[in-house]
Amino acid sequence: MLPRKMIFDDLFDNLEPIKYLDKIMKCDIYEKEGNYVLEIDIPRFQKEEIKIEYEQGYLKVIAEKRENALDDKEETKYLRRERTSISKCQRQFYIGNVSEDEIKASFKNGVLTILVPKKETDKETKKNILIED
Repeated sequence: MLPRKMIFDDLFDNLEPIKYLDKIMKCDIYEKEGNYVLEIDIPRFQKEEIKIEYEQGYLKVIAEKRENALDDKEETKYLRRERTSISKCQRQFYIGNVSEDEIKASFKNGVLTILVPKKETDKETKKNILIED
């Protein structure tokens, strides 16, 4: 009779990467020097694994890691193997219509910083409406 669970199942159950990845991209947004600044934590990823897209007023940040599924340790007998799976997470932000050429981004120490120029809005004008008899 086989045991209901493997002995290591309980030990590693808290390390479910799929559930973790949707919470990985913590973000701060603030204004500085005429720009909106987005600072997004993207740990475990390299610059080459991050893509930023802008379409119809939406800025989408996609991080995708493809680990090498085959390694030179083919004789290793794994009890659990999660690091070879595809890890992907993304966030989307509405930033309005801006020139995509003016959006700047940098990535350092696991933090993606995106500068989006603030769009100048039309100044609000106040107008009194005359009520006729």
